[in-house]
Amino acid sequence: MRNINEDTITQAVLASITDCRNERLRQVMTSLVQHLHSFAREVNLTEEEWFQGIEFLTATGHITDDVRQEFILLSDVLGLSTLVTSQNNIKPAGCTEATVFGPFFVEGAPEYALGADMSNGAGGEPCFVSGKVTDLEGRGLPSVSMDVWQSDEDGFYDVQRPASSSGQHEHRARGRFVTDAKGEYHFRSILAQPYPIPHDGPVGKMLEALGRHPWRPAHLHFMLVAPGFERLITHVFRDEDKYLDSDAVFGVRSTLISDWVRHEAGTAPDGTRMDRPFYTLHYDFVLNPVQAKVQR
Repeated sequence: MRNINEDTITQAVLASITDCRNERLRQVMTSLVQHLHSFAREVNLTEEEWFQGIEFLTATGHITDDVRQEFILLSDVLGLSTLVTSQNNIKPAGCTEATVFGPFFVEGAPEYALGADMSNGAGGEPCFVSGKVTDLEGRGLPSVSMDVWQSDEDGFYDVQRPASSSGQHEHRARGRFVTDAKGEYHFRSILAQPYPIPHDGPVGKMLEALGRHPWRPAHLHFMLVAPGFERLITHVFRDEDKYLDSDAVFGVRSTLISDWVRHEAGTAPDGTRMDRPFYTLHYDFVLNPVQAKVQR
C-alpha cells in the first residue's frame, strides 16, 4: 500500500475490506467507496471544498441532540429519505402509501381514549379527525395502535417549544390511539398548518445557498402498527396547500391529500357545541399484510 495515487487509491481501499465477514456491510461499503471516489473525480473536488464538506457535517453533528435531528433533515431535503422509503415500501394497489418519518417523532407519546383531544392546549383552530383502518378486503382492523403528531398553528412541534424546569417537554398535538372493534378511530386536535423545517442550522444554510425554501405543506403524521401487517408511517396532507408541489422534503403523494372541511359554529361530530368555526377530516387507512409484501 505504498505510493498510492489518484489512480490506485480506490482499489487499495477496496482491497483493505476484503476480509470483512459481514457480507452486507462489505457490499454497502464497497459501493459507498466507489461512488464517493467517483464523485470526487467527477467534480474534481478541491481540498478547500472537501474541508468545507467536513465542516458542514461536523456542524450538523454538533446541532443534533435528543430534540433536533439535523441528519434526518439533511437526508430529507436531499431526497434520500423519500428514496429509501419508496424502495422499501412497495405495496399492492389499494394500500395506503408510506412517506418520510420526519425528525419529530417521540417515543412514549401519551395514550388517549378515542374521542379525546390530543391538542392538550396547542394553539390552533379545532379539528375533528375520524376514519377507519382496514385490510385489503375492506375488513376493519381492531386494536391498531396509531401514533399521531403534528405542529401547532405557529409551525412548531411540542419538542421545539422550551422545556419545563424539569427539562421535560409537555406533549401537545401528539398522542396514541387504538382503533375500536370495527377498526374505526376518532379524535380531536387542531387544524394542520404549513411550517418551515428548522432552517437556522447547516441544512437551512444549504437550502438558502441552493435557492430553495424550507416549507412543508400542512399535514398530520401517522404511524400505524398492527400484528400481521406492515408498519405504516405516513402523512395526511391538507388539500389546496400552496406547498404541496414544492415540499422541502419531497414527501407528498396525491393519494395522501385530503380535504379539511370547514364548518361554522355549531354541533361538532362528537356532539360538542362549538362556539367558533371548526374543521373535520375523514381519512381511511389500508394496511398491507406482511406476507403480501411486493418483491422487486
